[in-house]
Amino acid sequence: MKFLRILFILLIAAFVVFQFIGIEKTNPEFEPSMDFIVMENPPEEIAQMIRSACYDCHSNETIWPWYSNIAPVSWKLEEHVIDGRDNLNLNMWGEFDVEDRAYVIEEMIEEMEEGEMPIPGYLITHSDAKLTAEQQAKLFKWFRSIQKMN
Repeated sequence: MKFLRILFILLIAAFVVFQFIGIEKTNPEFEPSMDFIVMENPPEEIAQMIRSACYDCHSNETIWPWYSNIAPVSWKLEEHVIDGRDNLNLNMWGEFDVEDRAYVIEEMIEEMEEGEMPIPGYLITHSDAKLTAEQQAKLFKWFRSIQKMN
């Protein structure tokens, strides 16, 4: 019993110490004219879906929630944002050439169809990012229409 009590105290102490290891909550500046939504000018409904389902991890416009202050959850959150921006930063859309844009749009559709994006953990705390089948169909139709134009 004494061992469990010491273990519990050590776990609490470790948790407290972890809180001093903060994350870098960055939202780097970007040129607004290079942004996906600005450049592609989707209808408002489509723009809202993209913002709610994609922009927190795939742009420099991350909204850092309250739990981004609690380690070790904050560490995983920071990792997801860094990975998301590295894989696709929608604020940098203007840097892609026509072929790359078509490829990225196809990848976006594929990732969403396979249920890989948004990641399941994100959907737990962001219910507005969970798109219905009807919303996904509208989004995919719009993606395909701009894919042909680019």
